Amino acid sequence: MPSEYELERERNIARNKALLEKLQLKQAVDDLQIPVKSKPAKSQAKAKPIQSSKNKRPREDTTEGPRRKSARLQREVVDPDESPSKRKKREAEMEERRALEAEERLEAEERGRLAKQARHTDLDLNTLADNEEESDITNLSATFQNVSETRGQVRDEDAFASDGEEEENLVAELRDKLQDLKVVSRAKVTQDRVYSAAYHPEVTKDLIFFGDKHGQLGIWDAQAPVEEVADEAGDVAPADDQEGGKYWRLQLHWPATSKSSISCVKLDPINSHNIYTSSYDCTIRSLSFTSEISTEIFAIEDTLISSIDLTPTGHEMWISDALGGVWHRDLRQDKSTTIRYGLSNQKIGCISVNPTRPNFLLTSSNSRSLKIWDVRKLQTLSVDLSDQAPPTPPPSSPGDPFLVPVAAVNTEIDADAVTEFVNSKRGKGCLRGEWRHDKSVSSAYWDPRGRGIVSTSYDDTLRLWDIEPATFESSAPFPSSRPFSRVRHNCQTGKWLTILRAQWSPNPEVLPHFTIGNMDRSLDIFSGKGELIARLSDPQRISAVQAVTCSHPSILERAVSGNASGRCVLWAPSDET
Repeated sequence: MPSEYELERERNIARNKALLEKLQLKQAVDDLQIPVKSKPAKSQAKAKPIQSSKNKRPREDTTEGPRRKSARLQREVVDPDESPSKRKKREAEMEERRALEAEERLEAEERGRLAKQARHTDLDLNTLADNEEESDITNLSATFQNVSETRGQVRDEDAFASDGEEEENLVAELRDKLQDLKVVSRAKVTQDRVYSAAYHPEVTKDLIFFGDKHGQLGIWDAQAPVEEVADEAGDVAPADDQEGGKYWRLQLHWPATSKSSISCVKLDPINSHNIYTSSYDCTIRSLSFTSEISTEIFAIEDTLISSIDLTPTGHEMWISDALGGVWHRDLRQDKSTTIRYGLSNQKIGCISVNPTRPNFLLTSSNSRSLKIWDVRKLQTLSVDLSDQAPPTPPPSSPGDPFLVPVAAVNTEIDADAVTEFVNSKRGKGCLRGEWRHDKSVSSAYWDPRGRGIVSTSYDDTLRLWDIEPATFESSAPFPSSRPFSRVRHNCQTGKWLTILRAQWSPNPEVLPHFTIGNMDRSLDIFSGKGELIARLSDPQRISAVQAVTCSHPSILERAVSGNASGRCVLWAPSDET
């Protein structure tokens, strides 16, 4: 039988229902037509950002040793009837346990300290690709072995030296071929921000190397066949939302933090089976495709390496650092034999060797200046300081580097000594040219002919120079002249984007031109005269600044770019998708 409470509850419900019906609220609700919100017209949807199909890098092992405990927590309940001998034994055991815990803690701290130091030993492919599947490592090894060995080509300095009308036709031809390049492949090649890139000269595939913020080298075969991977529901994502090609990630520099950012990637000009990487961990490593071993070829302490370049023969390397120094390293000698020249009091962010006259070195620094140095004079200074014989005359062939006798191991010549030498009668012609910018010069490179220069600066200007060949033959400083072209270009990348650098196309068969990222999320291509040839963009698929760029050394219609999240894009004719 229902209780009085339940009966009263039913009576209240009946009264409320009668009241609502009397007020005709039900009918009013039925008569009220609430419009159903119509879905907006489907606009052209943007492609989703490409997500990596690989697992993220595991966190560094932060296993802690035994933690300290307070005396209160460690205090044990003491038996008041405990004998003195037992108490003494218990205290000895406690002391031994504390000593053991302290020793384990010190060992854990030492392991953590060693794990954060750079690796200086030779590293094999299995160690470098520790986070890759065994099948992926096998595929990478096969890719290395299938890459043909090619030698870099040097362009004739008089190539494309034509009258104005013919040059206009060449520019028009470039524009016709480059302005319609499309995004044909994209992938998250590295896990962190792309800092540097290099395009392999292999013509049968698009093989690109990307260095990232945490010391990782991403190797991307951009147009390799893609295996369709279904999700948990068995659905296959649309082609535009899938990663293109195949890629591998090698942890070349260590630790995997911003202290190991790969500042520069360079291919050996005489052996395309060898690639060099410089890093903020103060080391330079060489990765061989044939031996699949990464070897350290240069190391310094507590000085960031900002840029590297090689002579056309591939035997010598020039290295710039964050303290304004430039290092010379002969790769045929032991890595301990180096010479450092203090060429600036501020960071030298970029160094470039003239490809047709390797005696001329181009540096750009935070001191707002771009300088051209005669290597022969600098090496004379180093020979004098090391009490060695004077150098022999330079070889007659301009393509061979000027070599001097081996200098003392790790010779260092500070900035004051270099300045004094440059201002002396003996040092006349050492500093061949200098041009000031309004703000720091972030990069400057020789063109493939060895006579043109393009610089980028934080004053939002691209500058172009063209130096007559006869000027190089004289020992006098270059005549002071302004750049023949100045192009306004936003270079304010800030803290979270890689510095924009104008990169010449290394292709020797076409008119000199260069690529550079644009803050409007496009890839700009300019001729060697500063004319805009193409502005490549795809708002539906590209939503980030393409800060790092490079071009194929022998195929004109190829360019790549990378952004701050590690996503990379291949630009090519649309019929090659």
